[in-house]
Amino acid sequence: MTRFLVVLTDVRADEGGSRNERTTPERRRQVVGASSREAAERIAGAFMALGMVRAGRQRVKVLAIGRRHAYAEREAVSH
Repeated sequence: MTRFLVVLTDVRADEGGSRNERTTPERRRQVVGASSREAAERIAGAFMALGMVRAGRQRVKVLAIGRRHAYAEREAVSH
């Protein structure tokens, strides 16, 4: 089963280089878990209504987690 995280982060100042969220992630303000994509999108929509997001100072991200595990379960069942 794929779960989702909705993450509200601060937008980092452009430092001229390429962005790499794995080495230097943006500072997280809020993290909320959701069990379905629809629920995650509703939460993200609520975050997008915030003034700091609308002003471009914060960003909303929806991340799928647990996808590999779900794929491994499907493969085990199909064989």
